[in-house]
Amino acid sequence: MTSVRMDKWLWAARFFRTRALAAKACELGRIQSNGQPAKPARDVRIDDMLQVTSEGGDFQVRVPLRLHKPSTARRRRAGIYA
Repeated sequence: MTSVRMDKWLWAARFFRTRALAAKACELGRIQSNGQPAKPARDVRIDDMLQVTSEGGDFQVRVPLRLHKPSTARRRRAGIYA
């Protein structure tokens, strides 16, 4: 996987609890990618520099070599509580 949507990546990286909150942060201009305002559908690629402003603080993040999927905790939880 070489790229993924901005809102999905922010959610998978746990900057926001939901993908909808990540999309709203993009729409409000709280996310910048390589110095430019980012829309929710913008592709995030390896080595992109993101600036994230959230309630938790201001973060500057370089996208790592591998884009991870969301935590497997949901899958484990589904097995435990099913």
